[in-house]
Parts: sequence; structure tokens; C-alpha cells
Amino acid sequence: MSDVSDWWRTSIIDMAPGQIRMRGRPIEGLIGTITLPQMIWLMTRGDLPSDAQAELLECALVAAVDHGPQAPSIAAARMAVTCGLGLNGAMASAVNMLDDVHGGAGEQAVELYHQIDTAVSDGVELPEAVAIAVEHWQSDRSKYLPGFGHRFHKPRDPRAPRLLALVENAAAEGIVSGRFGIIGQALQDFLDAKAGKPVPMNIDGATAVIFAELGFAPPLARGLFCLSRSIGILAHSWEQMEQGGRNKGPTPPAYRWTYEGENPI
Repeated sequence: MSDVSDWWRTSIIDMAPGQIRMRGRPIEGLIGTITLPQMIWLMTRGDLPSDAQAELLECALVAAVDHGPQAPSIAAARMAVTCGLGLNGAMASAVNMLDDVHGGAGEQAVELYHQIDTAVSDGVELPEAVAIAVEHWQSDRSKYLPGFGHRFHKPRDPRAPRLLALVENAAAEGIVSGRFGIIGQALQDFLDAKAGKPVPMNIDGATAVIFAELGFAPPLARGLFCLSRSIGILAHSWEQMEQGGRNKGPTPPAYRWTYEGENPI
């Protein structure tokens, strides 16, 4: 039967009648003794973080839960509810919109930070490493730098300074290295100087600093954002259920789109 039992292979969970073990730890020993951020860490990383590491992760998760009904994913969830979907369908509709453009910047920012960190480790001075990384990113990937700039929050995203301050405190206490916080600030300074005006680090850039400091791989940064934003999606979906409404589109019915095609004769 090994060809059957080996069809799926995992180090995450083991079960037998009356027994559940997560990463080798009995579930009854985890219930009531660890927090949800610690459980997320255990499940994705295989070990338990320190209390301080878990608290820093929790701060990043709290900061990114919601950004209002104008966020496409939140709007999609609320519209889905008015079309008759239940909470699970509305949440799935929203999470499926968290891709490269809306929801992927955190993963991309971790990638960018790691590129700069590698260059610095190879002996390149930080300002030069930042300039080179920005040039390569904008020529090879996108003119938009992940984690920086915001269409609404100007001159700064209120979440970023708070998260960076927490990273700085954690670095002072030896919980994290602090080098990705320094890289994030160096990027901020470079972009401000290049634009001649503030280019605010946004929530993606700030949480990416924390995820990088805590050692999460870039793809996990996107997954963690999805977990965080799912809380806001759930709240908006439930609120819309309580408010009611039927077949609500992206704009009130009295407003129409712009038609650019030919008119019939």
C-alpha cells in the first residue's frame, strides 16, 4: 500500500484515531498554549518562534487587515454577497483577486530587499546597491517599485512608520537583525531624492520588512497578506449580509460607463 500512502507526503500533520500531531506536536498541547501567529509560524516554518518574534509577526498581520470598500478585493466580496454568495464564496472571490498587482507587492518587496541585501553582503555599499536594484527592477520587472507609493495616503502611509519603529525596537533588543529595516529606509531615501518629493513606503513595503526580518520566504509574504486581509474580507462580507442589497455593481445604477464603440445607424 506504500504507493497509496506515499501519494501525498507531508511533514506538517500526522493523524491516527484519537491522535492529531502538528509538526510532531500533539494538538491538545498546542491548544491554549500558543497564539495564532505562533501556529502560523509552526505550520509554515516547522518550529515555534519566540514570543517576541510572534508578537512582531502579529503586528504585521494586524496592520494589513483592511483598506476599505474601494480596495478591489473588498469590493468584490461585498458585491458577491449581494449576488447571493455565502461567506465562503465571498471570501474566495476576494482572495482570488489578491495577485501580482493587488496583493502581490509584499512578496515582490521581500524579493527586492533580498536583492539589495545580497549585494551588500557581496561588498557593494548600500546606496549603490539600492540604486542598482531599483534600476534593474524598473527595467526588468515594472516601473512601479513594490512597497512604495500610495494613491491615497500622502505624504505617508500611517501604518509604515509604526511598523518600522517596531522593527527598530526589535533590532535593538536582538530579536531581529535590523538590516532589512535599514534597507527599507535606504530605499525610501533614494526614492524621495529621485522624485523630489515623498514617495511613501506603504503597508506592503513595511510588512515586507517584518517578513524579511523574520526569515519568511518571499512567496510566504503574499500568503501571510492573504491571511491578514481575509479578516477584513470576512468583516465586510458579514456587514454586507446584515445590510442586505441585491445585485450591487461597482457603481450606483444611475451612473453609466463610458461607451467608446460605434453607435448603430
